[in-house]
Amino acid sequence: MTSDQQSDRTTRVRCCIVGGGPAGMMLGYLLGRAGIDVVVLEKHADFFRDFRGDTVHPSTLQVMDELGLIDGFLKLPHQRLQKIDGLFGGTPVRIADLSRLHTKYPFIAFMPQWDFLNFLREAGKRFASLEVMMSAEAVDLIRRGDTVAGVRAKTPDGFIDIEADLTIACDGRHSTVRERAGLALEEIGAPMDVLWFRAGRRADETESVFARVEPGKMMITFDRGDYWQCAYVIAKGRYDAVKARGLQALLDDVARMAPILRSGITDVKSFDDIKLLTVAINRLERWTQPGLLCIGDAAHAMSPVGGVGVNLAVQDAVATANLLVDKLQHGCPSEDELDAIRRRREFPVKMTQAMQVIVQNNIISGALQGGDRPLKVPLIVRLITALPWLQGIPARLLALGVRPEHVHSRAAPGS
Repeated sequence: MTSDQQSDRTTRVRCCIVGGGPAGMMLGYLLGRAGIDVVVLEKHADFFRDFRGDTVHPSTLQVMDELGLIDGFLKLPHQRLQKIDGLFGGTPVRIADLSRLHTKYPFIAFMPQWDFLNFLREAGKRFASLEVMMSAEAVDLIRRGDTVAGVRAKTPDGFIDIEADLTIACDGRHSTVRERAGLALEEIGAPMDVLWFRAGRRADETESVFARVEPGKMMITFDRGDYWQCAYVIAKGRYDAVKARGLQALLDDVARMAPILRSGITDVKSFDDIKLLTVAINRLERWTQPGLLCIGDAAHAMSPVGGVGVNLAVQDAVATANLLVDKLQHGCPSEDELDAIRRRREFPVKMTQAMQVIVQNNIISGALQGGDRPLKVPLIVRLITALPWLQGIPARLLALGVRPEHVHSRAAPGS
């Protein structure tokens, strides 16, 4: 441990999860459900932030169903998406049709991530073995020799040492735990970044177009009920050039691409209302050290292509609980037992990232290059649009992923 701050108190748990995102909160719930003594550390005071991951796919809805949580979950405000349509150089295209899936929940639920996380926190309060500590930021690792033995966290009441048999990093793509552990990332790269902003939506405005691609420009719009969530895609590293053109030039481009946003786009008053999301695709070669496991974005950052990040994180959490719950009853699993998580999840992660790279290289990069030539609809997109039965293939990959996980971890008596 490198921090020179003195701890004001010490506590001990079987498992310490760092990060209260989808992976951390789902895993905390599953371990608490199994009666494992677990604490989840979340550095913020609440979950109310503008996340980019608000899409809950059928794979995650199935997990919520298996946990008996789906009825309450679907009572939360959300929008449902089944057919994913786009405009490619002005040509209408059908990208995927989830209604063709033979699954219990054939739709994507758009729900603010803070509602998802709050729901899991509230649902987990019935487990005495689960504690969620808000405003608790992990700043360093506790080590005993080569073994990670917990974390030191900064709280409003001072520093606390949380000793744990197993520490699990779920603290995202900029993971402090991963950095302190010295685990190396393999960078795969992405050709774009995203400008993330909201535009007002009138009650009578409705449109099914999800993606718009034009020479040199690309934009995604989500109908969020009382506003449009917009993702304007730019070439990697071009944000300063976009700002140099001025806000009005950007808003004019947006209004030309999506006329339905023309009135609501006036809500964007300055570049302060626009968040730059730096896109990265990377993954760890090694997810573990003795006493430590990384999952979710801490182990593999995904591109926003397909909006699958939240759902991959949930799948990681389910697989982790399935493989480790029984072993955690007896202390920390061996590093080989921890590495079983990577061996289980690495194939779907690599396959998903490979598909994202194919979309980036064959569709997004070409579109962002611009030029004077009319934009041609890629052959695969034309085939999917022309042959409706093909629309179930991208729908399945998008909705369920390469290897969907199911809840097999046990529940403690009375849970």
